[in-house]
Amino acid sequence: MRPESAHTIHSRAHVPYDNANEAATGNMQAYLGGESTRNPVDLINPANYGKLASVQELPAPEDILPHRPPFLFLTAITYLVPGKEARGNWQLTGDEYFFAGHFPGRPTLPGVLMVESLAQLGAVAVLSHPLYRGKLPLFGGIDKARFRNQVLPGDRLELEVSLDHLSARGGRGHGVATVTGKLACQAGLLFVLANR
Repeated sequence: MRPESAHTIHSRAHVPYDNANEAATGNMQAYLGGESTRNPVDLINPANYGKLASVQELPAPEDILPHRPPFLFLTAITYLVPGKEARGNWQLTGDEYFFAGHFPGRPTLPGVLMVESLAQLGAVAVLSHPLYRGKLPLFGGIDKARFRNQVLPGDRLELEVSLDHLSARGGRGHGVATVTGKLACQAGLLFVLANR
């Protein structure tokens, strides 16, 4: 990962974009399968790679992912290099359905959902690349998952995923999840790419 200041990470990101090109936005809407009320980033045009966009110009997770609530475990994308890496977060409100049963009187985020949130962020990095649009990343495996700290209602899980290998058939990467700078989870992620 390239070193950048904390200010840069949270206020600027490397993403393809074109504010003035309504046609590009229309292409993204077609890519997503319908009309959108958002003004999403143009993730299709490789000519825009390397340009800077503000966090406000980054797409929402649901603009890229096929996941929807209650199984969307990503609140925001804060940094994106298509096909390489992504950062984002999952803000836990305490109203999530799983807290009632895991565990009554001591609600704790299940570790498997931390890994799923990392996988969803990894899918953002994959699907934002034009070579992989229309694909569906599926888990192929999880390596060396480790859970270090509990995540509680009201916490914001900060997520970071880097893709180590990406091909037409699948790939691998690794992810780290933290809460207030403390490691909560880390895991190697293996995935295959299926057609939607």
